[in-house]
Amino acid sequence: MSLDAAAARLADHLLEQEFVEVLAHHDADGIAAASILCHALFRGGRQFRLRIAPSIAPEDLPKEGSVLLCDFGSSLADLPEGVMVVDHHVPHFEGEYHVNPHLEEIDGERELSASGAAYLVAQHMGDNRDLVGLALLGVIGGGQEFAGLNRDLLSDGIANGFVAPRRGMRLVGRDLTEQLTLAINPFIAGISGDESAARTVVEQCTTDDGIDLESLISLVLLRISPQASLGAMFAIYGTIYGLAREVVDEAHTLAALVDACGKAGAGDLGASLCLRSTYALEKAWGAATGYRRAVIAAVRSARRLEEDVALYEVDDGAITGDVADALTCDRIHQDGPVFVVGRRGDRYSASARCPPGVDVDLEALMRTLAETCGGRGGGHRSRAGAWIPPGGLDRFRQRLVQEVVP
Repeated sequence: MSLDAAAARLADHLLEQEFVEVLAHHDADGIAAASILCHALFRGGRQFRLRIAPSIAPEDLPKEGSVLLCDFGSSLADLPEGVMVVDHHVPHFEGEYHVNPHLEEIDGERELSASGAAYLVAQHMGDNRDLVGLALLGVIGGGQEFAGLNRDLLSDGIANGFVAPRRGMRLVGRDLTEQLTLAINPFIAGISGDESAARTVVEQCTTDDGIDLESLISLVLLRISPQASLGAMFAIYGTIYGLAREVVDEAHTLAALVDACGKAGAGDLGASLCLRSTYALEKAWGAATGYRRAVIAAVRSARRLEEDVALYEVDDGAITGDVADALTCDRIHQDGPVFVVGRRGDRYSASARCPPGVDVDLEALMRTLAETCGGRGGGHRSRAGAWIPPGGLDRFRQRLVQEVVP
């Protein structure tokens, strides 16, 4: 079955339901994917309840009713019959209603996000072309490329007037000082987290005619060039995307806001933005600012646990993924994967990332390691994660060294 046929079948099934329980992964891609389908359900006269979660297990699902999972579920082979899944992670689920690019040999890590897959489903539920801006959040939040189906979605958005590309700063914030202060990808040593240092840089590049943006970019590049990868440097300035229908009119900023809200435990705020409500915009900025400052502090204080493996520990397991992303931008980690673990509630969260040029199947590795420790793992080939019970951390660490060190 083609991806379009799978999307059409799921769309028809959704429109047959009176009420749908929608559960979404707590990052920008998951929240955007769920919001796209909630828009489509509402427009189709169907009722829904949307909830955001950091992970999902079969025992967490509602016992009755129609259940739709967005940006997670594919990695679970033991989901109940009838569960609907829209995802882009490596699939193990074999249910009837499953929309995932990997099932059609499309690279779900690079060429289509969960929000992109949700957009394909929504197009079979009615004229929902105006939701294409939300589909971009998964591309940007997941570090994907505008290639393959992602490129097609972007082209459609531009052609229909809902997306407008332009050049600009890709850092997140309401002004240049905040953009530099909150920078985590790339992490700008000596500036990220230090508002005073960021303000000084901006003042140095301010003339009577305004900000000399070229000078500012040059100063930042000189600051990070000794330790940052080429990709990190390109993340500062480039093509950004105006969004004609969204409450935040630039895709990189909206993606970062939604992502930070979700991971900070305020997924309702992130979802409200995707559902085009402005009532909590300032609260969303507050949550995002606090979250990004926590990531910056964790990057600074991360403790390396192994000499031969880039394995780090942080205090807060809720931010391991973004800390791993930030560390992966560092040149000293370009020869192997980066792993970050942290305590979250009654278990540990582990995140793994491959820098450019490093080819390790992290999905298989994290799945296997987690299972040997009594946990669960999975994800993408170069971006994966796992949940580990407290008593399994030492075993996870030992097995990781055995598997990764030549």
